Amino acid sequence: MASLQHPFQCLQYAKSNSHGLPNLLIAAAGRHLYSYDATSGQRLDVWPQDVESTVEPVSGTVPATEGDAPPEKRRKLSPASGGQQEQKPAGKKPLTGTTIPLLVTSPDGKYVIATTGDGKTIRVFELNHDGKLKELSSRMMPKRPSALALTPDGHTILCGDKFGDVYSLPLIPGEYVRKIVEQPVIPSATSLTVHTKGNLRTLEMQRLHAEKQAQTAKQETAALKFENHNIIGHVSVLSDLISVSVSGRSYILTGDRDEHIRVSRGIPQAHVIEQFCLGHTSLVSKLCVPSWAPHLLVSGDTNGNLFVWDWRNAEIHQNISLEDTLQSEAMVRGIWDVSLEQSGASGPVNVILVSLEGSSQLLCYTIEGNALRAQDSIQFSGNILGLIGIDSRGTVVVSVDTVRDAGSTDNWKSSSGALLESFQIIFGPGGLKCVQTEDTMVANINSVGTSDFPAGLDEKQQKEFNDSLYNLGNMKKKHYEE
Repeated sequence: MASLQHPFQCLQYAKSNSHGLPNLLIAAAGRHLYSYDATSGQRLDVWPQDVESTVEPVSGTVPATEGDAPPEKRRKLSPASGGQQEQKPAGKKPLTGTTIPLLVTSPDGKYVIATTGDGKTIRVFELNHDGKLKELSSRMMPKRPSALALTPDGHTILCGDKFGDVYSLPLIPGEYVRKIVEQPVIPSATSLTVHTKGNLRTLEMQRLHAEKQAQTAKQETAALKFENHNIIGHVSVLSDLISVSVSGRSYILTGDRDEHIRVSRGIPQAHVIEQFCLGHTSLVSKLCVPSWAPHLLVSGDTNGNLFVWDWRNAEIHQNISLEDTLQSEAMVRGIWDVSLEQSGASGPVNVILVSLEGSSQLLCYTIEGNALRAQDSIQFSGNILGLIGIDSRGTVVVSVDTVRDAGSTDNWKSSSGALLESFQIIFGPGGLKCVQTEDTMVANINSVGTSDFPAGLDEKQQKEFNDSLYNLGNMKKKHYEE
């Protein structure tokens, strides 16, 4: 049976600050985490190494790391079999629940943070000098994370979940013992001061309710056995978060399903709300503060709108409707600020790149004043999933969907194409141009490939795989006509 290759759903660039150490490209495909030399494209490590395929497990392989997948279910046999239970025969495991949906690297290029397993486990890896991934910690969150970031100093992980909460966790956890203080239940009244039957019943109900609350709080407190702090709370799904530092002050920007962008102070004053940036009409899908223009915020939503903000004053500089430009339904999937050194240029070339859900077209903008100016878009062979700029090469590397047809989220290909494609940004007399290039690093990564899975998946498995990569439509609010 023909097989397909897992596309890279996440890409990160780990730029080393130490002389003599290589810059690395970190990528996630399915449940696997890969590290590559950003110069040659040589694969340096893969995690985990115990399972080659997550679709058809081979008998006798070492089980996955704890928390990566649920245990195999047992099936009951008929009474004639003696009442014994037998393991369910090995079959095709679901493709979801074992992917790595979120991936972040530290500013110094030494650490990788990823959500793995069932999507609730945050793992921290250290990158050795030879590009090997060494797992340092594994922490199970109470709810599935929907956004992941690091504070500008690189010491604290910020984790937002689909219940609207943002937690802060130390990058490197130390010894931690949480003290549980049990407050005694002291009713405001007693049976000596309350005499009527109705009041006695109310008093008893109050006492039972207080005891139940104390027991629940104790169980929830004991559930997380590592240092964590709930610092921000939204009332709906948290879709994205970023942490920035401007003029010596740190801020946390969060977007949610209720069209809100909240600007909070950084740790330890994250409970203080500076302002709300209001103007979106649907789920805020992506936030980006350009590194060369930290006073601006570029945000996108699932109605195809791009906003440019003076986020510290909650002022809108520009609103671009992509649906009017593209004449189709558009949901903003990714926004990246890319700054690359170009030979012959007076300075770095700065651009804002925007991808749409289920689209193979990459939109390119420059910032002029406080507004975006559209440049020529770039067409790729598959839907755009991830993107990074590698300044040491002057190249932008794009991860494309190798499974579905370009422009579709459910039409599957019969064979896989290239996993990565690359282009360069050239600033010439005629303006900015994006030229697709043949990069040796990209070619080497494509030649090695990723893990395989069968092309002949059933309809349910295909839907699970589609939803694992394209979920903005599921998160978006549904509006039904009367």
